Amino acid sequence: MEIAVCRAADLALLDECIGSPGVDSSHARRFARQEAGGGVYLVAWLDGRPVGHGEVIWGGCADPEVRAALPGCPELNGLGGALIRRAEELARERGRTALGLGVAADNPRAADLYARLGYRPLTDYVDRWSYVDHDGVTRECVDPCTFLTKELTSSPLDVKPS
Repeated sequence: MEIAVCRAADLALLDECIGSPGVDSSHARRFARQEAGGGVYLVAWLDGRPVGHGEVIWGGCADPEVRAALPGCPELNGLGGALIRRAEELARERGRTALGLGVAADNPRAADLYARLGYRPLTDYVDRWSYVDHDGVTRECVDPCTFLTKELTSSPLDVKPS
C-alpha cells in the first residue's frame, strides 16, 4: 500500500471508488482545504486504486469545547492505521507536538484502533456537520463524540505498543 497526498487528478477516482454522501463530494472539499493550506488530504492506494483516505486539518477541531481543551491541536479525520502514521509524520515535520481526532460514541472499533495507536480521551463533544443529498435537501448530522489526542514524540519508534 502507498500513502500519497491527494492530487486534483485523483478526485474522480476517489468519487468512483469511495463515494461520499450527497452531491458535493467530501473529497473535493478536503482537496480544496488542502489547496488553501488548511490541511493535507491523504489517500491510500493499492494496485492503482484508492482504498482509504483521511485528512489532517491544521486548524483543529471546530468544536469550541475541544478548542478550549487543547488549542492549536491539528485534527485527524477519517484515517486508518497506515494513514494515521503518515499524518503523524507530517505533523512532526511541521513542528506539531500533539495531534487529535474525534471518534463517534457508536464506533468502538475505531476507538480501539486509536487507543492501540496511543490516542487518549481529552473531552466529549457533539460533532455537527451537513451535506446536500441527491434530492437537493441539506441533511444535518449530529454525532456524540470523544476527542482523543496523542503527544507526538520525535520518532514513531518512540511509541510503545499498548
